[in-house]
Amino acid sequence: MAQSDFETRDFTTAGLNLIAQALTIYDRDLRLAVCNRPFQTMFDLPQELVTPGAGFEDTVRHLVLKGEYGAVDDPEGFVRTRVEQARAFQPHYMERTRANGRTISVEGSPLPQGGWVTVYTDITRAKRSEALLRARSEELSDQLLAHAEDLSATNRELAATITALQETKRQLTEAEARARLTAEMMPAHIAHVDATGHYTYSNRRLGTVIPYHGTDLPGRHIRDVLGPAIHDRISPSLDRAYRGEASVFEFTDRASARRIRVAFTPDGHGGVYILSMDITQETQARVALQQTRRRALAAQMVNGLAHDFANLLTIILGMQSKLQRMDLPPEQSELVAATLGAARRGGALLNRIGDLTGHRTYRPRPTDLHGLLQDLKVLATPTLPRAMGLSVLDTTPDTWLMLDSAMLQDALLNLVLNARDACGATGQITVSAHAIEDVWIDISVSDTGPGFSEEALSQALNPFFTTKGGEGSGLGLPMVYDMVKLAGGDLRLFNTPTGATVTLRLPYRPAPEARGGLALLVEDNDTLREGVRDMLVDLDYAVVEAASVDEAVALAADLPDIALVLSDIRLEGQSTGIDLADRLGPGGVPVVLMTSLPPGDPLHRAARARAPVLRKPFTREDLMRLLRPEAAQ
Repeated sequence: MAQSDFETRDFTTAGLNLIAQALTIYDRDLRLAVCNRPFQTMFDLPQELVTPGAGFEDTVRHLVLKGEYGAVDDPEGFVRTRVEQARAFQPHYMERTRANGRTISVEGSPLPQGGWVTVYTDITRAKRSEALLRARSEELSDQLLAHAEDLSATNRELAATITALQETKRQLTEAEARARLTAEMMPAHIAHVDATGHYTYSNRRLGTVIPYHGTDLPGRHIRDVLGPAIHDRISPSLDRAYRGEASVFEFTDRASARRIRVAFTPDGHGGVYILSMDITQETQARVALQQTRRRALAAQMVNGLAHDFANLLTIILGMQSKLQRMDLPPEQSELVAATLGAARRGGALLNRIGDLTGHRTYRPRPTDLHGLLQDLKVLATPTLPRAMGLSVLDTTPDTWLMLDSAMLQDALLNLVLNARDACGATGQITVSAHAIEDVWIDISVSDTGPGFSEEALSQALNPFFTTKGGEGSGLGLPMVYDMVKLAGGDLRLFNTPTGATVTLRLPYRPAPEARGGLALLVEDNDTLREGVRDMLVDLDYAVVEAASVDEAVALAADLPDIALVLSDIRLEGQSTGIDLADRLGPGGVPVVLMTSLPPGDPLHRAARARAPVLRKPFTREDLMRLLRPEAAQ
């Protein structure tokens, strides 16, 4: 139990002991849950009968034997009757005179969770006042006596009503506290501004959505909190919300490079409710999915044409090869050789088109980006003229990242060769890499050539556009663009005062860095779970297991020392491993997903945008390569 729970219990106990009435709460099993000190004092009960867990039957038997109810001919029968009445508990109000001559009122009400609460009030003084009134009834009119009796009954009813209202107030307070806790746990910023733009409510999530913003917002103006740049971006939609028009829109925060979705909902009284959330990862996944769909559509269109075109090229090559073997005049032989060269270029172009529209799948693995960039320099330097320099400026964190190293290296090598061709015999090529917050990784290839023409800036990403004349296919940059989009990123081309620059912006996804400790394994197949558990144990993990998302979340809440979560994507119930990763929240426990779904399945694609994915079946070495990449080298 947390410290606050102890304090709350102490406050509650002190408050109950200060009221003048005796109070008890018994649960559905007729066991004492709560009582206050006046209950023990009023009935002079021993300590064991006022301790939580004491039986109702034992308490009634003690009071009967003590004479609380006067002379009882059959004590056990009396006890059984009272217990049966308690099991079929009905709300009631009654008054009775005790054996000691004092009169008490007894008011009982059932509880929604089972059991009941009973309040005992000593009304001896009130009864004496009534008796005094009756003694003087000859001096008072019948109407006044009746009024006094009605007033006394009304007072008792009013006291019961006040008790009920207090309980309702307590329940409302608890409901409000739950609502506030829910708002704080939401992975979104929830707020309300009045008609003047001042915050009246805000949870404490603004800083997790838009970094570098505070949490103490009520009373401050929205422009002062968000700053002029962001406020100017949202003000058109906010103004429409003030006029009663709800809206949802997205924008990119330039400072953090995060994609933010904002919903404005009018409150009907001139103010606006605001819901904003960081959808950067969702946007990255959406971009990757859109690129996959475009490639699938392009493949459908191209494959049929490529098949027939390949057949035609085969016929042309065969016929020209026959002509080449004939004893032709030199001029005709040159024409045949030129035709063969053009046909072979057509075949190479078909292969490039197949690479661009084929089933290339972006497969991120733990990658040492520092090592990849150094290897790039080693690979590219021999292809450059002696008077051309190649430098690498790498300021990325010393963290292994989830990247498709083969596709990325091919893309960067393509850009370096393009820069070489643009520079000619001399020049300088620079490859630079740096992280943008914890959202993106930017890798740029710059050269000191003439830069992009206006036409190239607008057309360079279109397939078959080339500035190299007959020597270029126009598919180099589109293939780089395809790789970046498959990763969920973006590609930018622009000129600088010294030449041209191409920047690859890729999602910044650190590889899991768990190093032993406690692992939470989530798998609903018992046999598979046993095999994977053995792999984790071999890697020095202690393992706790779950079969569903709800069970895993409950375990994660109770076990703060979890170092790794390894979960299947498809699990028991409606929730998936992706939902588990979302519920655990970003930046917390490293999450790795595993699946037997094919890479093209929508769930598989969505999972790759959220966490590293292991394709089933996998071995212990595959798991170690993902969790400890440096040890698997």
